[in-house]
Amino acid sequence: MKKIGFIGLGIMGSRMAFNLLDNGYNLKIHNRTKAKAEPLLESGAEWADSPAEAARDVDILITMLSEPGAVSAVALEDNGFFKTMNKNALWIDSSTVNPYYSQEMARMATEESIRFLDAPVAGSKDPAEKGRLLFLVGGNQKDVREAQPLFDIMGKKTIHVGENGKGTSLKMVFNLLLGHAMYSFSEAMKLGESLGMEQKMLFDVLLEAPVVAPFVKLKREKMENSEYSPEFPLRWMQKDLMLASETASEQGVKLTVNDMVKQAYRNAIDNGRGDDDFSAIYDDLK
Repeated sequence: MKKIGFIGLGIMGSRMAFNLLDNGYNLKIHNRTKAKAEPLLESGAEWADSPAEAARDVDILITMLSEPGAVSAVALEDNGFFKTMNKNALWIDSSTVNPYYSQEMARMATEESIRFLDAPVAGSKDPAEKGRLLFLVGGNQKDVREAQPLFDIMGKKTIHVGENGKGTSLKMVFNLLLGHAMYSFSEAMKLGESLGMEQKMLFDVLLEAPVVAPFVKLKREKMENSEYSPEFPLRWMQKDLMLASETASEQGVKLTVNDMVKQAYRNAIDNGRGDDDFSAIYDDLK
C-alpha cells in the first residue's frame, strides 16, 4: 500500500486524513500547529517536523491549506517539500486557490520531476468526516487513476475536469455561487423580517422554494440560533471571492455583483466574524 504524506490538518484536512488512516494507509502528517495533529497521532499517524520531512519517501503527498501563500510556504521555503519529494512522486493539492496559481505550481513541480494534480473539494466539515466530498480534479488522466483509490475513500465522486488548473477553475465557480447564494438568502430574510413576517415562517416557506439553493437548509439551525460554529469559516469564503475577482480581471470578465458581496463578507470579518461559519453573514446584515 502506498505511503501518504498529508500537510494541513484544519477542519477539512484532519477529517480527510482520518479517513485515509482508518482505511489502512500509512500516513505521515504535518501541520503548522502540532496540537491539531494529536488525535491523528494517537490513532497511528507518523509526525513530520517539517513539510520537507512530510514529503520524504512518500508516494503521494496531499496538501489541504487555506490560501496560495500557505501552499507556497510548505512547497518552496527552506523546509519545503520540493527539496525532499521523490522524483516522479505525486502531489495532490486540495487547497482552494486560483487557477493561475495551480498552473504555476504544476509547472514548477514538473521542473522538479514531481507530478501534480489540483484537486479541490466541494463540501464542508460533515461531508469531509463521512468521506462524502466531491473532488474537482485537474491534471493528467493517468495520475487521476493513481489517486482514485484515495479520492474514493475521502469522497463520493470525482470529476476530472481537464488539464492542470481546471479543477481549481471549477471550484472557483462553485464557491462564487455558494457565497452569493448565502448572502442573497440572508438579504431576502432581512427584507421579509423588516416587513413584519416571522422568521420561522420565512424559513419554512423559502427553504422549500425552488428559488433557494438546497445547501441553505443545512444552515437553518445556525441562523435561527445565532450559533455559528465553523464548517466553512467566513474568512475563507471572503478569500475565495477575492480570488474570483482577481481571476475574472485576468480573463477580462466583469463580476459586478461579486464586488459588492465580497465587501459584505469583508465587513463581517472586520466585525469579528471571520472565524465563524460563513452563514454568519446573516447576523452581520442590519
